[in-house]
Amino acid sequence: MSDDVYHPVTPQLANWRKELAPEIHQAFDDFGHAVFADGALTQQTKQLIAVAVAHVTQCPYCIQGHTKLAESKGATPQQIMEAIWVAAEMRAGGSYAHSMLALHALKESPKAP
Repeated sequence: MSDDVYHPVTPQLANWRKELAPEIHQAFDDFGHAVFADGALTQQTKQLIAVAVAHVTQCPYCIQGHTKLAESKGATPQQIMEAIWVAAEMRAGGSYAHSMLALHALKESPKAP
């Protein structure tokens, strides 16, 4: 992770973020705890989903954090990598599916078959 783009998170910056909007920060923290608690899905499954989503959103902090959390919840490196491959396929699948928009635009061209 490049420090030029993604600066390291320091305790001082994290505390400042909290101090700037404490009620909102607490609500976000509470939301995160509720979302990642065991429910219909286990914490491990939720962390594997988070790893996949983090790769699609391309958040380096989320990738690192949720990868470590998934492992701490019992996910194996193989499961983590498979989740990443699912994310890659879904991201590529979006481009494939949206190619229909380009094809419809080209269909209106005088050069269309």
